[in-house]
Amino acid sequence: MSTPPDPPAPRGRRSDVEARVPGVLRVAAAYAWRILVVGVVVQAAFSVLGQFHRVAVAVFLGLVVTAVLRPVADLLSRAVPRSLAVAVALVGGIVLVLGVLALVGGAVAGERTGLGREFVSGTERIERLLEEPPFRLDPGALNDLQSRIGRLLSNHRSTVISTALSGASRLLEVLTVLVLALFCSIFFTHSGDRQWRWFCEQLPARSRKRVAAAGGAAWRTFTGYTHGILLVAATNAVLVGAALFALRVPLAVPLALLEFFAAFVPLIGSPIALAVAAVVALASKGPLTAALVVVLIVVIGQIEGHLLHPVVMSWAVRLHPVVVALSVVGGAVAAGVVGAVVAVPLVAVVWSVHQALRIRTGDTDFG
Repeated sequence: MSTPPDPPAPRGRRSDVEARVPGVLRVAAAYAWRILVVGVVVQAAFSVLGQFHRVAVAVFLGLVVTAVLRPVADLLSRAVPRSLAVAVALVGGIVLVLGVLALVGGAVAGERTGLGREFVSGTERIERLLEEPPFRLDPGALNDLQSRIGRLLSNHRSTVISTALSGASRLLEVLTVLVLALFCSIFFTHSGDRQWRWFCEQLPARSRKRVAAAGGAAWRTFTGYTHGILLVAATNAVLVGAALFALRVPLAVPLALLEFFAAFVPLIGSPIALAVAAVVALASKGPLTAALVVVLIVVIGQIEGHLLHPVVMSWAVRLHPVVVALSVVGGAVAAGVVGAVVAVPLVAVVWSVHQALRIRTGDTDFG
C-alpha cells in the first residue's frame, strides 16, 4: 500500500534548499541580478548614444553656451526686446572668443622669429644636460634618434598625408558640431523655459511636478557648475599668464589659454597644461626657469584645490574629491577627452536630481 504524498508546503514557508542558503548570500544574489540588469540597460543606452555622440556633444555645448549667455540676455531683455537681447549677447560672445584667438595668433606670430632660435638652443641645452651626470646618455643615441625619426617620416609619407587628410575631415566634423551647438544655444537662450514647460505638459499629470522639480534642480546644478568652472579656469589662466610673463617664458598667452581650457578637466587638466609650460620653459630658458615653473604648478594646484574649488564650486557641486576623480577617469576611459570634461557635471546633475526627487517623495501631491 503506497503512502500518500506529502502535503504541499504552506505558501509562506521556505523550502529546505532555501533554508540551507545563508541569508547574506540570498540578499547578495538578489542585488547581483538587479545590478546586472541595470548594467545591461546602461550599456545599451550608451551604445545607442554612441551612434549620436556628435549630436550629444553639440547639445552639451549648446547648454554650456546657454548657461553663460542666458544671464546676460535676461539682463539686456529688461531694456530691449528678447530677440535683440539674445542676438547682442550671442554676437558679443562670438566677438570675445574671436578676439582671444586673434590675440593668441598675434602673440605666436610676434614671437615666431626669436622662438625658433630659442628652441634650437634649448634643444641643444637639453641634449648637453642628458649627456652629463646623472643621465650620461650617449651623444650618438640622440643623433641616431633624430635620423630614425627622419627616416620614419620619409618612409611613411603616405601615412602622414592620409593622417593629415583625416585631420581635415575631423576639423569639418568639429565645425559642424560647433555650428549645431550655436544653433541650439540660440533657441535655448531665447525660450528654453517655454520649451521645458511644453515638454512637462506632454507628460501624465501626476508626473509633471516631479519632472519639473528634477529639471529645475538639474539646470541649477549645471549652470552653477558652468559658472564656477569658468571662474576657476579664468583665475588659473590669469595666474599662469602673469607668472610666465614675469619669468619671460615665450608663448605665455597661448600657454595661459591652454591652462584655461585644461581647467575644464578637474584634478588632471591643470597639471598637464602646466607640465607643457615647464617643457617650453626648459627648452627656451633653461633648467632654473623650468624649476620655477614646476614650483608654479605646485602653488597653483594648492590654490585651486584648497581655495578655488571649495569656495567657488561648493554651492553648485557637492561631490567628494574621490567621486570627482573616479568620474574624470571613468569618463576618460569611456569617451576620451570629451568624457573627462562631461563626467563631473553629469554626475553632479544626476546626484542633484536624486536629491530633489528624494525630497519630493514626502510631498502629498505624489502620494
